[in-house]
Amino acid sequence: MTRSLVAAAAVALTALSGAGQSAGQSAGQSVGQETAPAGEDWDLIRDAKTRTTLAYVTTTPGLSIAMRCVKGSYSALLVGLPEATRGAKTRPLQIAFRDEEQKEWRFNVTTNRTGAVADFPAPLARELRQGGRLQIVVPDGAAPGRNLRYDLNLPGSGAAIDETLRACDRPLVDPRDQELDAIGEDGLQVGMRWDRQIRPRYPVNNYAEGFAVTTCVAQPDGKLRDCVIETEHPADGRFGGAVLDAVRSATVAYDGDQPSAPRMMAFRVNFVMR
Repeated sequence: MTRSLVAAAAVALTALSGAGQSAGQSAGQSVGQETAPAGEDWDLIRDAKTRTTLAYVTTTPGLSIAMRCVKGSYSALLVGLPEATRGAKTRPLQIAFRDEEQKEWRFNVTTNRTGAVADFPAPLARELRQGGRLQIVVPDGAAPGRNLRYDLNLPGSGAAIDETLRACDRPLVDPRDQELDAIGEDGLQVGMRWDRQIRPRYPVNNYAEGFAVTTCVAQPDGKLRDCVIETEHPADGRFGGAVLDAVRSATVAYDGDQPSAPRMMAFRVNFVMR
């Protein structure tokens, strides 16, 4: 994440994250503490000048969680995690909502290595808007070989998170969220493979690198439709637009019988200026 993304939320999140170190981390323990009693909803900040809508909540372990829409780009940010390993670009976190099973969510390391940005911010926001128990396991977060677990109780958000979703034209309920579990690490479901690989051009910008995470619906004939940029970084780098231009000529193929119904896929494109 660029410094501009941190700066946009600095008024809220700098104060919320304290020194940028969670209570569980400073104590060197593998189990985090619960949140303090919270209000009826998440806090909300609107900035018409920067076209930013930000919903955030802070917890007693020093972990802050924010959902943000800025100029049509949606993102989900965690601040106050144990520092990521130097040089790491991504970090997987194990997350369980309420009484659901724990699942892996991939996040991206920010310039402040105690921060992380989610690959799928809108699905994450739709889970968090319901509130309730939230468990986050940070691999090696307490020490090498020792995980750090946050066990939190968050307020529901019937207004603040909804406003961030609406500001970015994201649905409050999306049935496609249920299909994410069927997608493998390569972004495809079992029996799918790339036929014509996506090959986006590097967009015109001032950045040496960036990425975009995209979901699409693959039709039985292999063409892609209804593609959505789930997140991109930097937000003003036009990386998402480059991916959407490229998917028009990309196709997938199927092993075995051709499916009779469309199937979800999700993929990440990393851009590096050479």
